[in-house]
This record gives sequence, C-alpha cells and structure tokens, in this order.
Amino acid sequence: MRFALDARPENVHVCHCRMCQKAVGGPFATICPVPKAAFRVTRGAIAWFASSALARRGFCRDCGTPLIFDYPEDDGLGVMAGALDRPDLVPPVVQYGTESRLPWFGHLPDLPGSPTDADDERGYIPRIAATNRQHPDHDTADWPPAHRG
Repeated sequence: MRFALDARPENVHVCHCRMCQKAVGGPFATICPVPKAAFRVTRGAIAWFASSALARRGFCRDCGTPLIFDYPEDDGLGVMAGALDRPDLVPPVVQYGTESRLPWFGHLPDLPGSPTDADDERGYIPRIAATNRQHPDHDTADWPPAHRG
C-alpha cells in the first residue's frame, strides 16, 4: 500500500512506552502526528489492530509494516517515521514514555557501526535487494515526499 501526507508532521516524537515498543517490535516508536484530513491512502488499504479499547494501529497487510497510531475519535493520527520514504525530513522534537526507555538507548552513538553491506560474505545484500517485496523509497528532497507502507 502507499499513502501521502498533505501537511508536514508537527511534534514528531519518540515514544518509549511498552505498548509502542511491542507495536513496532523495537526499542521505541517514532511518531509523526498529522491531521487526519492531511493523510490519504493512494494505493491499497490499511489493516487495523485494536491495541486497546481507545487506540488502534494501522499496518500494511501485505508487508506488515507498522504505519499508524490512531485514536478514532481524534482529528489527528500518528504516522510511523519508518514508513516514510524520507524519515530524515522529520526529526523528533520530544520523547515520551521515558519510564520505559531502555537503559542502553543513550549509548547507541558510542557503539561501533558499519554500512549494511559490510561483512556480507554470503552476498545476501544484493540478493535481498533484488527480491525485496517492500515498496521502494522515492528519492526526493521536496515536501511532501511520497510515502509507503
């Protein structure tokens, strides 16, 4: 599925709460709030999971990508930064749920790092790239960038 945003997200935030950790399968979620009127599906359909009695989470039923956090009665929704083609254009400005922030989070910049294709002795990276079933990113520096799910 594909979607587009007609407004720039505001109050982009990292959420460390356990519900967000479980929803994205990672140590935190990066959420990009937009008005619901500024979000539109351009191809496919969103699948939904009711993560609580108050909130639901939207995901791509084809690839499993977490896409949205939504309070149905609210005028806005939170788009997951990882679902954007250009997450670099929406840096977080605040953190929530810090009581559940993993203690090693602040030490990530101190860890050694390498590019994705380093030490790819089995040649997995080009084989994965050639058969990737997720939607490709669109390389654009203009807003609004195209988005995928």
